[in-house]
Amino acid sequence: MISEVLVSRPHFDSRAVAAGEPLPYRDAEAIITERFKPSSGLATAGYRSAKYTTEEWHANNVSTLHQAVRDRNNAERIRNESKTLYTETDAGTLRNQAEGTRNLGERLQDIHNWKSELQRHIEQLIAETDLLLGQKRRLENALDATEIPFAIATDNLTCRERRPGPDLVKDRVEEELLKEVELIRSVQALLKRTLSQAVNQIKSNRDANQTLELDWSDKHQAYSLDDQCGRYNNMSTDTQYHPSSASVQDHVCNRDAWVRFTQDNLSAAQREQQSSLELRLLVERVLQETAEDLRTQCSNVDHAFSQRCVQLTEAKTQLELHLAQILEQIGAQERNVASLQQALFNKEAPLRVAQSRLHQRSHRPNMELCRDDPQLCLVDEVGQISQTMSSLQQQLTESRRSLADLEQSRMALEKDICCKTHSLLIDREKCMAHRTRYPTVITLSGY
Repeated sequence: MISEVLVSRPHFDSRAVAAGEPLPYRDAEAIITERFKPSSGLATAGYRSAKYTTEEWHANNVSTLHQAVRDRNNAERIRNESKTLYTETDAGTLRNQAEGTRNLGERLQDIHNWKSELQRHIEQLIAETDLLLGQKRRLENALDATEIPFAIATDNLTCRERRPGPDLVKDRVEEELLKEVELIRSVQALLKRTLSQAVNQIKSNRDANQTLELDWSDKHQAYSLDDQCGRYNNMSTDTQYHPSSASVQDHVCNRDAWVRFTQDNLSAAQREQQSSLELRLLVERVLQETAEDLRTQCSNVDHAFSQRCVQLTEAKTQLELHLAQILEQIGAQERNVASLQQALFNKEAPLRVAQSRLHQRSHRPNMELCRDDPQLCLVDEVGQISQTMSSLQQQLTESRRSLADLEQSRMALEKDICCKTHSLLIDREKCMAHRTRYPTVITLSGY
């Protein structure tokens, strides 16, 4: 039976190996050679055995003790460093968390201030838009109200076209009516332009208001999120890990851009609000001036109508007076014609008598047929009667001609009086009565 030599495992420093420091090959071989020298004595009779020497035992103890000391010191150092580290990191973490909470509080205050400013401007812009909407309704009412004066003026012109021939003149009333029609058209054009400006301004106000409301909504949501973030603490149960949340996003703006964005929105809203205010003042002035102009022109037309009616009344009165005189003259002239006719009739008998006498005496015989005084007297009588009848006939002709002229004058006067009466009916009963429905200044102002 072959006896085998029991060899112990070579001693290696496990910490050196763990630290990545392998022993050199020669040192390991020397240790194995020294440790496994065969020992002598009765105890080793018959087989070989490897033993440590006393020096090796003491060296191993010393090495173990030294290693324990080093490990203890290293552990104490690491423990002290760890204590210092977690104390400092805890303080730093709490300090950073407090700083973050303070920054969130300041941010909440900034958001609240800007949100309050946005809310104030939104309310002001809404109130301004409501006022401008009221002015817009007034413009629409005023524009609708101008249709009545336009219809009245055009109707007056149409009615006055039906005046009879002599009174169909382009008088001051017609000139004022034409001015009124032109004024109403210009007022309607001005009101339409102003209404268009008001509609555009209302749209601009609403766009600016929508921009402010969107900004306010974003800030309200941001305020809610930051308020929730500010309420987080180390005892909160709804916190989670979000490793990628610390990365800066590309679309994130800086604080200056954030402030400038809101300031630009507020500035735009203020500009629109100022423009709306100026437009409201313009609308008020336009409505007031146009209403006053229309009422002034209406007064001018009414005054012209009144003067024209006075003129027509005076002319009609004078015509009626002359007609009465003409009728009186016609009556007198008719009586004069009758008298002349009677006078002519009365001269016929004396003329027949005188002519009969002359005729009878012309039959006297021989020397009796002499031009004696009776003969001369009869000749003179016939001549005078004939001359008288000729004068009466001529006077009768003139009287009849005068009577015909008087009749023509009567007909002309009656026709002219009828024209004046018809013109008065048109101007006073139709036109002026129609103009009593002319809108008031308040109605023309859009109320």
